[in-house]
Parts: sequence; C-alpha cells; structure tokens
Amino acid sequence: MNKKSTAPPRIALEDALTSTTTDKRVEVLRAIDRLGSISEAARANGVSYKAAWQAIETLNNLAGAPLLEKSVGGSGGGGARLTAAGQQLLRAADYLSQARARALAEIQNEANDTNLPMANITGIGLRTSMRNQLPCVVCEIDQHHGAPRIWLELADGQQLSSRITRESLELLDLKIGLPVLAMCKATAVTIAPTIVAVGEVNVVKGEIAKRLGTRQDGQLSLALGHGLQLSGFADPNTSLKLKQSAMAAIAQSAIVIGLAS
Repeated sequence: MNKKSTAPPRIALEDALTSTTTDKRVEVLRAIDRLGSISEAARANGVSYKAAWQAIETLNNLAGAPLLEKSVGGSGGGGARLTAAGQQLLRAADYLSQARARALAEIQNEANDTNLPMANITGIGLRTSMRNQLPCVVCEIDQHHGAPRIWLELADGQQLSSRITRESLELLDLKIGLPVLAMCKATAVTIAPTIVAVGEVNVVKGEIAKRLGTRQDGQLSLALGHGLQLSGFADPNTSLKLKQSAMAAIAQSAIVIGLAS
C-alpha cells in the first residue's frame, strides 16, 4: 500500500517575486507577520482590507502554496499568522532585494557613461505575452468618476490612460511622477491613417515603421517619438506605406500598468 506523501508543496518563489521585491503585496504580508492581523496590516500599509486580501490571494496563487493561517484566541479573538511558506517567501524577498540593489548599483555606475535609463531597463525582467511595453510616467490620477483612471505620459509627450480598480491603485501605490510601464497586447491596438477618439479610447500618433507580418494579416509597427515602437493591426484593405503618418487606438481597459522599478 502506497503511503500518501506528506512532503510540503514546492513554493514557486520565482513566480511570486518576479515583478519586484518592493511590491506592496509583499509588504502587506510582512506587516501581517509583524502584527498578526490582516486589518492591522492593511492600516499599516495605507490600503483597504479588501486590497490587503487581494494582495494575499494573488501571492497565494503565484506561490502555489498557502501563505497564511488563521490563529485562534487572544484578547482580539484571533488573527492571522504566516505559514512556513509565508516565512520562506519573506526571506526570499529580502535576499532578492539586497541582491537587486547591489546589481543595480554596479550597473548604474557603468550606465553613467552611456546614459542608459535604468528606470526603463529594469522592466526587462518581466516576461509577458503583451508585446507592447512602453516606459512612461504617471501624470494624473482621476478617482472621481467610477473606476480610477490613470494618465500616463510617454517620453514623446503623448499620453495614454488606463482604468484600474481602487485595490490595484492602492497596491501599486501609484503617485504623480512615478515611472511605470504601459502594457497591452498588439491585438488590442488598431492602426489606421486617421482615427477619431470615441468614448474611453486612447489615440496616439506616429508613422509606419515596418510591416511585422504579411500584408493580409495587417500587423504593423508604429514609430512614436523618442524611439518608442507600438505594434498593432490595420485593416488589410487599408493602404498604409512605410513612413506614412498614421494613428493607433487602444481602449483604456486594454492598458495594463506595471511597475518599472
């Protein structure tokens, strides 16, 4: 008779800590370890209880193992504490943060001679199916009309906007002037000679840089200013030539915001 394995599940540390070791989700987990309470950890990090729960659920999914367990008793009637997996995740975050700081300091010394923008280059570690990843800066945050709308300024001065949840706004800790990445799939980008913005649609201008597929599939690269490239699709029946001025439309809901540093 085979005995059921009692070995603990392997913790996917590399998945849970891929984007950044200063992720506020990790800081929420760290505060729970210190305070023994999700609500207290939320207050300590300036986020809502709902956002704190979202942070833990996301980390649980990424790590592939439960990071918290409820504790019973005490004057407050109970709370939460980290599992062994949660403790291991925090140790890994600390090690990676220290190593990342040393590596970036060394690279920055070299980059000073080449003017390499380190805030942009740190996004290289992020692997995603989204072809378009554009460095930009948060220039406005509108929280007055439904889901928060975040305005992002590209290096050439053009702007994009993105709709996100209030919980994501809290966990990303977005502020004016913060460098981020604006990301979207090429299939979410429509390229045409002229486009009139209607509703919650971003429109940017550029010129056709190259054809990425066959003429029949209509995939093109639009050159924006300052060396930025935006991939998208045009109607195969639309006649667009290299270096021709064109426009691209992207729904606000299609823009994903990622931390660039």
